[in-house]
Amino acid sequence: MRILITGSAGHLGEALVRTLQSEHEVIGLDIVPSPFTTVVGTIIDPATVERCMDGVQAVFHTATLHKPHVVTHTRQQFIDTNVTGTLNLLEAATAARVRSFIFTSTTSTFGQALTPSPGDPAAWITEETTPVPKNIYGISKTAAEDLCELFHTAKGLPCLILRTSRFFPEADDSPEIRQTYTDDNVKVNEYLYRRVDLEDVVAAQIRAMERAPVLGFGRYIVSATTPFGVADLAELRSAAPRVVQRLFPEFQAEYARRGWQMFPSIDRVYVNEKARLDLGWNPRYNFDLVLDRLRLGQTFRSPLSLTVGAKGYHTRKFTDCPYPVE
Repeated sequence: MRILITGSAGHLGEALVRTLQSEHEVIGLDIVPSPFTTVVGTIIDPATVERCMDGVQAVFHTATLHKPHVVTHTRQQFIDTNVTGTLNLLEAATAARVRSFIFTSTTSTFGQALTPSPGDPAAWITEETTPVPKNIYGISKTAAEDLCELFHTAKGLPCLILRTSRFFPEADDSPEIRQTYTDDNVKVNEYLYRRVDLEDVVAAQIRAMERAPVLGFGRYIVSATTPFGVADLAELRSAAPRVVQRLFPEFQAEYARRGWQMFPSIDRVYVNEKARLDLGWNPRYNFDLVLDRLRLGQTFRSPLSLTVGAKGYHTRKFTDCPYPVE
């Protein structure tokens, strides 16, 4: 099968190329040259997109400006890349009669819906939650999602949207978090409610490619399977360690051995049930597995995530933060 992967020099793009290139003819498109980039070019240019789409049967659209670019790039650049670039790909994919178009979106589209009012329980985030974008990143990704839905409805393009939670290896953007917790501590905590391993994201993408012709259209949250239920939401907001202790009695000993802490409060929980049911996706890296690996002295990261490593989001380094924040 001939497959187009946009953003092939990025975390997910490289991981997809590495995984698929042994069995498929893969075209990697990115503005950055890399061993995984076949064509150096931009999705903003319709001619480049059309040329790359020749003979393609499946598209993995991962190219994007991310949240870390909000301060360093203009709103127009976000619209150009995330909206116009997606439109160019959808037009070319429709003309080429592509069988599967997989768009990588983000749980950031939920925006303000992720932060409950003081005193309220943690938010239970499913595909039924109404997005309330809070910055140009969320707005541009929501607009791109709507374009995907339009092209399915109007043109019949099989298109699935994967709203991924955190899988990047870079440090947290909050100075308070970085000062209070080690980076590994933060990431392991997040597997309870808002993180997913890169290997599991790739698996979800491939399942989406296989299922798109049957499903036609859908939005899916791609995050590690949470151990929490709706009944835990109030206590998670006020006393998260107590909930974790009840579900994982052994976690405190391992955390104490490492000098780690659980977050005192958890404000949202991402629910991946629809993706597991519709896509037949079975993510491996959840808090239970991660805890087992820690006890055995192993890394909690998958081999694929270790191979791809950290890339950063900017060509320059920032002295006091991984990237500037609004």
